[in-house]
Amino acid sequence: MRMIKRRYTAAAAALACTASLFAAQSATARPADPSARSAGHHATPVWQQVGDGITSGISGLAVVPGSRAARTDLLVARDNKEPGENRLALVRLRPGDRPQVRPLAWRGSRTPADLEALDAVPGRPGEYVALASDGTGYHLRLDAGAGVARVLGAFTVPGAAEDDNYEGFALSAQGHRLVAVWADRGEDSRPGTLHAARLDLTRRAFSAPVTAAFRAPYPAEHVRHVSDLKIGAGGALKVSAASDNGDDGPFDSALYDAGTVSVDGRGTVRLSVRNAPEPLGRYAGHKIEALACLPHSRHGVLGTDDENAGGALRTVVGGPC
Repeated sequence: MRMIKRRYTAAAAALACTASLFAAQSATARPADPSARSAGHHATPVWQQVGDGITSGISGLAVVPGSRAARTDLLVARDNKEPGENRLALVRLRPGDRPQVRPLAWRGSRTPADLEALDAVPGRPGEYVALASDGTGYHLRLDAGAGVARVLGAFTVPGAAEDDNYEGFALSAQGHRLVAVWADRGEDSRPGTLHAARLDLTRRAFSAPVTAAFRAPYPAEHVRHVSDLKIGAGGALKVSAASDNGDDGPFDSALYDAGTVSVDGRGTVRLSVRNAPEPLGRYAGHKIEALACLPHSRHGVLGTDDENAGGALRTVVGGPC
């Protein structure tokens, strides 16, 4: 049974989401300290706050077309559950400026609960897929001018079970095929489980999935082995893991090169997960639940859901890309 977070009242949450388009407490985004690539060092904390309080965390990230390292627009998902609480928002990052946060309206279906992952659809600018923790996926089109996200259709990932808790979803175009990877987060002694399959988004149909277990070497306690994932160049699987000690933390996170996903000429999906994942960085004090890559760049973005402390973003070199 999924854990339901303690929440403010719906009225207070709605007021927090709409009172301002600007988030307080920000800092200029800079590349991560190169020492973050070593598992023996913690990254220098250079984070931009994008909201305060438990309804302002970030559980999914996708880059809006036209973004680049010095001018980044992001679509963010939030794992809120109650009526009136924001599910999706646009965040604009500019060097030297405070992040601008614009909540979006949800249109075309019942408002979902507990969105935990988000990715852009390759080759379809303005289209995205968001995944809820129960395995329900939403194919979305962003209408930024109108301030809405419109649901084009919905699906359930293959094999979704009542006890699963999905926290990662990513898409990759390989040849003329679209590949999806999604993950149950796992917990402590139970590893995360990665699933991969071809996805026909027009019919919202999957091929038979392949699976592999993933266990993060760090953090060691109260760990979610997969808190998000993205597919990098060459099908590289980049996975974040995080410790969660409750709504007030403390939190800790790590980033890994976990393996690869590929499709052969016959359309067979292959999922290869490292027995010893390559560490890419540790990030103390934050619960990373969202990853994104800027196109044609080695810059990535990390997003956090720090519960009562709200959400934050950080731009890094390398990382999930």
